[in-house]
Amino acid sequence: MRTVLLLTAFAIAAGPAMAQTAVGEDTASGLHWHVAAPEGASWSLDCRFRPVTYAATAYEQARWANRTRLRGTGPRAGRLPGDNGRCTLTKTGGAGPVGLALVRGDEVTSAGAARTGETAYAGLL
Repeated sequence: MRTVLLLTAFAIAAGPAMAQTAVGEDTASGLHWHVAAPEGASWSLDCRFRPVTYAATAYEQARWANRTRLRGTGPRAGRLPGDNGRCTLTKTGGAGPVGLALVRGDEVTSAGAARTGETAYAGLL
């Protein structure tokens, strides 16, 4: 009985850690994201995704992450480390709207914000 309880406790505690995906040095091979700001508006982007471990340096081979935050002006594109994610885009200033698109294969989701302080949400899980 004691062994069963110890194994159950270990499984509960280790569950989230075991659910991480190791991506090594390839941190930009997952979900595509693109921010459109045709008139140069400023924005902030906050993306969350399934936990991954990656090689940050030669000495730190298993840094953990499940979120990335960016700020910018004008258009910008990139990739998340995994094949899933949800992002929040907030227009922080400038002229014109901002838009967000997430792409995985032939799946696309998008959202936009026109006013300063307005937030747009998109996700592919």
